[in-house]
Amino acid sequence: MATKTSLWLSLALGVTLGGMTHAQTTAPAGAQATEDPNLWLEDIDGAKQLAWVRQNNAATVEKYTQNAAFRQLDARILEVLDSDARIPMVSKIGDHFYNLWRDKQHPRGLWRRTTLAEYRKAQPAWETVIDLDALGKAENVNWVWHGAQCLKPDYRRCLVSLSKGGADADVVREFDLSTKQFVKGGFELPEAKSQVAWIDQDHIYVGTDFGPGSMTESSYPRIVKEWKRGTPLASAITVYEGKPSDMSIAAFRDNTPGFQRDFVQRALAFYDSETYLRGKDGKLAKVDVPNDATTDVEREWLLVTPRSDWTVGGKTYKSGSLLAANFDDYMAGKRELTVLFEPSETTALDGYSWTRHHLILNVMNDVVNKLEVLTPQPGAWKREPLGGAPALSTIAAEGIDADDSDDYFLTVSGFLQPTTLYYGTLGQGEPVALKDSPSFFDASKYRVSQHFARSKDGTRVPYFEIAPKQLKLDGNNPTLQYGYGGFEISLQPGYSGSMGRAWLEKGGVYVIANIRGGGEYGPRWHKAALKANRLRAYEDFAAVSEDLFARKVTSPKHLAAMGGSNGGLLMGNMLTLYPQLYGAIVSQVALLDMRRYTHLSAGASWMAEYGDPDKPAEWAWIKTFSPYTNARAGQKYPPVLFTTSTRDDRVGPVHARKMYAKMRALGYDASFYENVEGGHGAAADNKQAAFMSALGYTYLWEHVK
Repeated sequence: MATKTSLWLSLALGVTLGGMTHAQTTAPAGAQATEDPNLWLEDIDGAKQLAWVRQNNAATVEKYTQNAAFRQLDARILEVLDSDARIPMVSKIGDHFYNLWRDKQHPRGLWRRTTLAEYRKAQPAWETVIDLDALGKAENVNWVWHGAQCLKPDYRRCLVSLSKGGADADVVREFDLSTKQFVKGGFELPEAKSQVAWIDQDHIYVGTDFGPGSMTESSYPRIVKEWKRGTPLASAITVYEGKPSDMSIAAFRDNTPGFQRDFVQRALAFYDSETYLRGKDGKLAKVDVPNDATTDVEREWLLVTPRSDWTVGGKTYKSGSLLAANFDDYMAGKRELTVLFEPSETTALDGYSWTRHHLILNVMNDVVNKLEVLTPQPGAWKREPLGGAPALSTIAAEGIDADDSDDYFLTVSGFLQPTTLYYGTLGQGEPVALKDSPSFFDASKYRVSQHFARSKDGTRVPYFEIAPKQLKLDGNNPTLQYGYGGFEISLQPGYSGSMGRAWLEKGGVYVIANIRGGGEYGPRWHKAALKANRLRAYEDFAAVSEDLFARKVTSPKHLAAMGGSNGGLLMGNMLTLYPQLYGAIVSQVALLDMRRYTHLSAGASWMAEYGDPDKPAEWAWIKTFSPYTNARAGQKYPPVLFTTSTRDDRVGPVHARKMYAKMRALGYDASFYENVEGGHGAAADNKQAAFMSALGYTYLWEHVK
């Protein structure tokens, strides 16, 4: 959900505010440093290490990409990614609608704009604001777009973030939307993991690398300052200093007309933070909610989503609820809360979005969406349905400009249903379809179904299956099972032309496993696989696999598994804990060495998810899900491919390098590919993304067909 006072989560995930400068490792943890023969691979940019990368990349390229079938698949996936018929999703800035567009002619992208009248047309006229390819060529830098923050209400000046090669770290430059030029002598920051936010025309909040000691142990800003235009950064005034053990510190101003407020946020850990209202005198007043609650302030309203049951004002509110209070009254000590949503065994809050007078609420019931419109009023807020998703599909709605209108965009998508974008105004009838995504494969041949497996402890685990309508239940169908299972992130139905072309069209079955650790059933589903309970996620994934066998959809030699990031850690554990279930595995941009992860890239920021391996009591259970630790000789491991990116400064390429090296040294069938660009997404443009996708699908199909 979009919230104004949870910037720390974006920082932690490195979503829009960047990551650290190109990752370096810290001092070795414990005795393992002297025992680990692959420790040398942790020097990410060393000449010897990069030569090793090129050598192993070449072996994988030679084995899996030098044939007509791969080249055809690569081209067909790139055709999907570059298609001019894709929906250009937009966001409103001032009077225009902006879009970042990548295609064959503009691989790094155009930041462009148009009017609503033009956007309604089948072929809108676009005005280019920044040409990333031209800028990169002129400056000899492979720039990757990281977004822009524009100052309201005039929306003339923006703080633009650009990444070198896709790393989370970025540079920040001030940009003028009227002249379409970077501002000479304007606000500018060198490459770093920075957090910036406008205060007014001449002041910004900035958290960055100010020098030694200015970053947390998690490698995020520890200090936030107020920086005045025309003055050196060194003279910026400190607003707040966190502790080295904090995760990150951020500050920002809510510039909503009539409700301007300044906030400071101290992220203690991934799921724990403190939010403060900053007065004009610089004094801070804490927003008194549980540290694990998410808060959002919009005009006169404070919304709170607690992650644990919360007793306040003589009442107890369930974990995962959405609660509303008048912000000023709450800060004055009143504890009058209105319940806007309360979860059940099958429902969870998926998100919400404000318009000028309403709140759009998105709820999942067994991972399928339903929308409601809530209107503030004394007592219980007024509730009206906005619509539900078609069977086994996903629906989402977002206010376009909460300051000025009740307009909203609505999208509907499914595994076999290309996305449709609607435009509507709350209270003015049904939304109107604006744009449809093209179909990239013949969906009429397939069906979508939802099933439930029983995990080891009896927990009911949902999964989606996309399969041919004439599927033979003989156990021989090549099947790809995908999962994530972490950070309260949900996997929901959505259209993928790449998957359809690469897997379904070949006769394969595709499965999405909604395992614990995700957010499909809210905080309780996530907490069920945290830290010492991490194995529950892997038991769930195995239970889905075994249910596919019991239903005779597939069998171990025909079952492939794939996942990235935390899902790549999932894959590493399916490899080492459940090797008998799979015919092949692809682990992408993964955490794998859980003994060292807190000392690699941004790993220290995830201790709330996995634990601290430097504490012996916690390492005792972390080691049970550390694939690099647990890989050993004499096992029947399936073939495995590890993919990563040199420029991934979030998880880092070290995990994949070391895991692959260990697997090869033990004599197993393992492959490796490290893209030199791309950051945590492992691709800096569509061409790279198509290649990485085609490589993963080709590898799995070759082994389980």
